[in-house]
Amino acid sequence: MNQSSDLKLSEFRKSLGSVLPKQMTMSLPLFQEIRKYIYESTGIYFQDNKKYLLESRLQRRINYLGLNSFEEYFSLLKRNSNPEEKRYFYEAITINETFFFRNQPQLDAMASKIFQEIINNKKFQPGLLPHQRNKIRIWSAASSSGEEAYSVAMVFHDLIQPKYPDVTLEIIGTDINTSVVETAKEGVYKEYSIRNIPPYYLKKYFKINGNSYEVTPEIKKFVSFKVMNLYDDIMMRTMTGFDVIFCANVLIYFDTASKIKVVSHLYNSLNRGGYLFIGYSETLQGISKAFKLVSFPKTVGYKKE
Repeated sequence: MNQSSDLKLSEFRKSLGSVLPKQMTMSLPLFQEIRKYIYESTGIYFQDNKKYLLESRLQRRINYLGLNSFEEYFSLLKRNSNPEEKRYFYEAITINETFFFRNQPQLDAMASKIFQEIINNKKFQPGLLPHQRNKIRIWSAASSSGEEAYSVAMVFHDLIQPKYPDVTLEIIGTDINTSVVETAKEGVYKEYSIRNIPPYYLKKYFKINGNSYEVTPEIKKFVSFKVMNLYDDIMMRTMTGFDVIFCANVLIYFDTASKIKVVSHLYNSLNRGGYLFIGYSETLQGISKAFKLVSFPKTVGYKKE
């Protein structure tokens, strides 16, 4: 996105607190049409009882643009001459709620077993170049504002790198929502995001300025972020060679067909012996038989054998 687009998006977000939404009602046929559009472009499916949620999320954008109806907005959205509006649309319909060290059992599994397992396996894996043997690649899919990716980087820097100084780490965080990707790149958070961080890590890996907490450069160097749609087949095929993928609290918004499609891409993105972690309330049962279920204390992982 260019500088002009960034400015427009920033102005729109600032307006959300001051623009009063007009009371509009979306007809059922239009809801079904917009729901289909969302599903075909993202895989996210809005159930019938979520119509009110979609209405409320789109009303402020409609009011900001000076439009008069949901029909008028949907017509604008579908125009090929206005692709930028999709960025605002995705930001309106996606849910982003996360914080540092949200899933401690998964981080414990990484620290106690998986990092070392990957390092040891690469020592004897044929066909790898020297720089590949000493590099761990992790993908935080649907990374939201970056807390998950940075949490993994902190665990690696604190517990793994001192034992294996020659090993490097690359973490890529992706999300469909441009706003949260920008936040992730900045690495500056409020108290809500850091409420679950161990005090030792908070002191070691953050610059504290009043109520703002900025991730230190020594952690930021491991992580990069970009906008990406998990339902985009072409983009998904570019994401290859990962040792671990985190994709938490995403599948719950998909129907079975969408889950199968996305999980198949995630499987192909993993190296042999790599792990997939999903949310604690999610499962691959009925979705994929390609992974081996591996138990860890208080959590499970899905391994590509």
